Amino acid sequence: MIGTARRLARSCEVRRPGGFRLSRFDPADTGPFGSEDKPRAQEMLGDSIRMLSELQDRLYAQDRWSLLVIFQAMDAAGKDGAIKHVMSGVNPAGCEVHSFKAPSTTELDHDYMWRALRVAPPRGTIGIFNRSYYEEVLVARVHPEILGRQRIPPELVTRRIWNERFRDMRRIERYLARNGTVVRKIFLNVSKAEQKRRFLERIDEPEKNWKFSEADLGERAHWDEYMHAYGDMIRSTSSEHAPWYVVPADNKWFTRIAVASILVDALASLDLRYPAVDRKRRAALAVARRQLLSED
Repeated sequence: MIGTARRLARSCEVRRPGGFRLSRFDPADTGPFGSEDKPRAQEMLGDSIRMLSELQDRLYAQDRWSLLVIFQAMDAAGKDGAIKHVMSGVNPAGCEVHSFKAPSTTELDHDYMWRALRVAPPRGTIGIFNRSYYEEVLVARVHPEILGRQRIPPELVTRRIWNERFRDMRRIERYLARNGTVVRKIFLNVSKAEQKRRFLERIDEPEKNWKFSEADLGERAHWDEYMHAYGDMIRSTSSEHAPWYVVPADNKWFTRIAVASILVDALASLDLRYPAVDRKRRAALAVARRQLLSED
């Protein structure tokens, strides 16, 4: 199981960021699965969820490492659904999901990393960022007027600001990795045609109307700008200690298998063990057992 998950995860990993081109990745790719293999894929997803649950239990008990999973994507790429399905078997006590929307007044009074780092996962837990500080080189790049609302001193907003932010992000992720936080970054790669289909579905099906926002159409109009920003971001910030994974997102069933495989691979790469019980502790447990058995 772990070997299969590792192979699928590695197929999505950006391993040579210098030559990365987003256009080379097919959003409709289903890896080793054909359309007739969907039942086998669903079985693999179930196995991955069970394995993830077991690994997370060891992570929680050992209390040494933590896992930070960052999701970025265009609207309707399936971030919420992937998180919901893949994490369905994980103990909620050891996992937190944080969604980052437009910053509040308090958050704007701090540097842009502040609101993310203050909720970084503690040891023994999994933290999931549904969007993240990477919005600061995506939305802020496509809509540079956002920088004005951040009240950054004007002399610091130069043409180098995006490269400076890339450098800062790489360094912060390296710092997290050196302190026991495993960082995995996932870009759900949905096509423009599939996004259109999902938007229409949200409009046409009453029970999905709540998911649609007119603002989504405004962002869709900047599709090419976003693709350029995503490509530059991945190329500039994927690293050995905090790699990006480009996951095809046109087929949700495959997206979820790939995401589960990335998480299983990340945790399986650690030496996760239940805490060892020494002789003194075993003696104390024996005393406690005798005490319990002696009760009426």
